[in-house]
Amino acid sequence: MAEPRTGAAIDWSTEEDYWRTNYATRPYTGTNRDFEYWRPGYQYGYESAMRHQGRGWNDVENDLEKGWDRFQARSQATWEQIKDAVRDGWDRVTGRK
Repeated sequence: MAEPRTGAAIDWSTEEDYWRTNYATRPYTGTNRDFEYWRPGYQYGYESAMRHQGRGWNDVENDLEKGWDRFQARSQATWEQIKDAVRDGWDRVTGRK
């Protein structure tokens, strides 16, 4: 497992560039959705991991699900549709990817 990436080592623009290049390699994306569909999930995962440093995904997943509808940058995707992208964004920040 990689070390967590926090502070100066990580910012949303760097993450957005990473996901823009790599989102199509993820098994959940399929061929009918472009990056803009998935971007809010990655951003929500990134922001949530930064906000909940030191906590595990299983500890916060229910809260994140409830918060998805209030996330300002959210897409039209439901939690069930976007949660894998959120988890990927989370895991990359926390060092699990």
